[in-house]
Amino acid sequence: MDKDRVERLVAVAREHAAAEARGDMEATLATLEDVPVYEMQPARLRLSGIDAARRCYDHFFSEFLPLAGDSRLKAEWVTEEGLGQEYAVQLRMPDGSAEWHNLIGIFLFGADRLAGERIYASERLFRLMYGPGFDAAVPFSQP
Repeated sequence: MDKDRVERLVAVAREHAAAEARGDMEATLATLEDVPVYEMQPARLRLSGIDAARRCYDHFFSEFLPLAGDSRLKAEWVTEEGLGQEYAVQLRMPDGSAEWHNLIGIFLFGADRLAGERIYASERLFRLMYGPGFDAAVPFSQP
């Protein structure tokens, strides 16, 4: 394991997460490789490319982030391939109700930035997070 590389990319992953939380599109995209890949599991759907990422983040920042209430980091781990985080997220819905959702996100390391993310969540949460981006995702086979 190249410890220096992993430490550098963990810092990039944490900056990515912080930029998402701030709603900063340009800082979020700046942490990604030129052709990021987002995997949505267990649905086995994939989005590729910076334009697809931008479309998803447009929806994420304008529609999803305003719903975000409490969030709790339940676990975090680092491997040579990426930084994993497990969260519980509370959403405040427009009708006044609240929903809790669990997700696992793995920031996948590229050469110098993030190669993308592998996210495990419910279809409902993906639709809330990515809106039309979820509908544009394409199926892929494992692995």
